[in-house]
Parts: sequence; C-alpha cells; structure tokens
Amino acid sequence: MSMELCGHIVVLGAGRSGRAVVEHVVAAVAQGAEARVTLVDGGSGSALEERAAFLRTLGANVVLGSAEIPADADLIVASPGIPPSSTIMIAAHACGVPVISELEFAYRVSSASWIAITGTNGKTTTTALVEHLLRESGIPAESVGNIGRAATRVAGEAGPATVLVAEVSSFQLALTEQFHPRVAVLLNITPDHVDWHGSLEAYAADKARVFANQTRGDTAVIDIDDSGSAPNAALVEARGVDVRQVSLSQSGGHALLDGDMLVLMVHDTRVPLVRRSDLRIRGEHNVSNALAAAAAAYAIGARIDSIRTGLRTFEPIEHRLESVCVVRGVEYFNDSKATNPDAVLKALTAFEDRPLVVLLGGHNKGNEFEALARAVCARCKAVVVFGESAGEFEAAFAAVDAGFRIARADGMAGAVTAAASVARAGDVVVLSPACASFDEFNDYEHRGRVFREMIRSLDAGEA
Repeated sequence: MSMELCGHIVVLGAGRSGRAVVEHVVAAVAQGAEARVTLVDGGSGSALEERAAFLRTLGANVVLGSAEIPADADLIVASPGIPPSSTIMIAAHACGVPVISELEFAYRVSSASWIAITGTNGKTTTTALVEHLLRESGIPAESVGNIGRAATRVAGEAGPATVLVAEVSSFQLALTEQFHPRVAVLLNITPDHVDWHGSLEAYAADKARVFANQTRGDTAVIDIDDSGSAPNAALVEARGVDVRQVSLSQSGGHALLDGDMLVLMVHDTRVPLVRRSDLRIRGEHNVSNALAAAAAAYAIGARIDSIRTGLRTFEPIEHRLESVCVVRGVEYFNDSKATNPDAVLKALTAFEDRPLVVLLGGHNKGNEFEALARAVCARCKAVVVFGESAGEFEAAFAAVDAGFRIARADGMAGAVTAAASVARAGDVVVLSPACASFDEFNDYEHRGRVFREMIRSLDAGEA
C-alpha cells in the first residue's frame, strides 16, 4: 500500500526490526519525506551504545536506558519482543497515538503482495517451504519477519511483482490494524507465550488477527485437524474468503493426504503432488506443513509441476529436526526451535520406532509439562532435563512415572554428556527443549549452534 511517511515516528526497541524501521525512515527523509525518527530502548550496555552511535550518524535521535516516550510522537512502532505489560508499552499506549508492530509498518510501506504464515509450531518450516515453491515456479519471493531479513528492510526494496512470505508471530499480529495478506495461513494453536499474552484465549485471538482484513478474493489456509485453528475456518469463510482446509484425516479437505499421497483439490479435481516418503522433512506434522505450503503457493500462482519439484527438493531448516551427525552409531538431531511442549510432541513422531533420548530444558514460558512427560515416557528410552526448568520437568515425570529413566544436568553441556552416556548404537538423541533458551543462551539459534558444536566435539573425541 506504500504509505507516505510524515510526522514524528517513535520506534521502541533497538533490535533487528527496530533498526530496520529507523533506517527506512531516515532513507525516506533523505528523499524528501517530512518525518523524523526517535528510537527509544530501555536497555543499556556496549552493544546497544554501538548500535545507537551508528543510527545517530544516519540522523536518527536515539535514547537509551529510558521508558519515556516523546510527547510529540505521531506514530509508535514497537518491536515484537516488548511485552504489553512492560513500562515502556504502557507509556506508549498512554500517548493516545497509534501503536503498531514492525510487521504493520512494513506492510504500510510496501507495494508487494503478502503471504502471512502463523501458528504455534511449524511457521518457520512452512514459510521457508512456501518461498521455495514460489521460486521453483519462477515467482520472485522472499521470506521476511521471524525468518530472513526484517520485513521493513525487504518491503522497502521489493516491487509489486515480488511476494513477501512472512512468518508472523502473535506478538506482531497483536499490534496490526491494516495488515492484509492475500494469502493467510494458520497452522495450529496450542498453549505458548501465555506469560506474554496473559491467557490462551488472548493468544489465540491475536493469532486469528492474521485473517482480520481479508475479504472476498483472498485465501485462508487453515489446518482443520488442529482443535485450536479449526474453528476459524467457518468464521473466515462466512466473510467470503476462500478457505482452503488442510487435513491428514478428513476426506473433505482441500489439501489432504490420500493414503500416502499428498493431494490438492483444484476445481473439485484431486491433483496428486508427491508421496509422503518423497518429503525430506521428517514427521507427520511436516506432512501437514507441506500441504499448507502447497495450498498457499498454488493460491498465489505457483504451478503444480513446480510445487511437486519443490516438495521433493526442500531440505530441513536449521534448528528444526536438523540432523547433526552420527557419533559411535548414535544419530544426533538439533531441534532447538522446539520451544514449547507441542513442538516436542510433534518431534516424537519423526523417528518411527527408533530408540529415542530427548533433552528437555531452558526457560519455561508458562506451560504445563505433565502431558509431555506422559508422551515422552510412552515413546522414549530416557530423558535428560537441564537448565532453569529442570525441577519442573522432574516433578512432571514423577507425577506420571516415578520409575522412568531421567537424568538431570545443570546446563546443556552436562545434558549432552549425560545423553551420550545413555545412548547406544542405533539410538537417536534429539535436543527438543520445550522451553525458551534465555536462561543459558541468547536465543534458540545460539542454543542450536552450541549443541551442534558439542556434538561435533563428541565426534572428534574431544568430549
């Protein structure tokens, strides 16, 4: 829609998305826009000071160590990591001016078409896969948001022929007003980020905002096997949106599994795509993700033959059931992106009947662990718990099966050592933590990289 920037734009947070907004406004001012920009971040430290110094050289005003919002702000753009209960967000909403997310800002300044993908789990894989399918079909596409570059940075460069494939979180959607993707995908809704949203109901409502501005002519892709996402299908369809239902179990779906064949319904005709064994991504959940990606890509113009090729050639993404290596006959997998229990439940389906040791731990985001403990006891030979949430996991396993084989470690280094001592040739060891990483690492990517290094040290005989 490519809005004209004007007035005083205040950006909250000096992270990747906040910096992208500041740089976009500064560039627009250089081209004649009557605007100015201030970045406010409540933090401090050398890394932030370095970022601030660079932004100031561009012409931005930067304020660190403060939660005070400039009184003359005309628009406030908040980074997704800032919780609504924080002092700075409360101050922002008290200003009486629009408070939007970086996703909303990127949409307003772009002229491209958008595909938005949300859900508790599977967003990153599905986003990357949609981008892959579109490119296979010769359609210019780029992943943005939580995957790839900041949405605003790409939106400022992409023309109307490009499709922006956005992995969008509930944090970003909560502060949208005009965001209107041509294709919106909802994969699932299970408990997560309850500490941020305040309740599961609020979390689910923010996820559903991905459809808020869709109208006749748009497409919504919804997994109806998931009890959290399924109710949205009828609600969105009632507004005239073309709903494409994804299902592995219901024959009435529009993207479905027929035996072991992935199928798309095209004008009431079943069009076979690939067999599930042709997919390089593991697990039943990734069959659903592949169907959702195929439906979304087709809705925006991808060819069936290109979708078939893309489904066969797409490789697993980093940190999501990513094979690291085999050490003394044990295969190790990095699933660091599994930051909630439901993601781990999906990972448990990815290894057929091979003996499994799972590493669980990190910072709990307000989730309960007993259902996960029950599933792990039924599927795994052993579990290693570590980090800040280790005690919570131990209590959950004790309530389910006091005799289950469980080891405890202070941090991930100890967890890797414990898992290696338990596992035998032919086993699988998977880091699938069910928790955030912030008790020990910068983010899940940092955690995954460290895990890979530890396993490769095992392979080299260094640990």
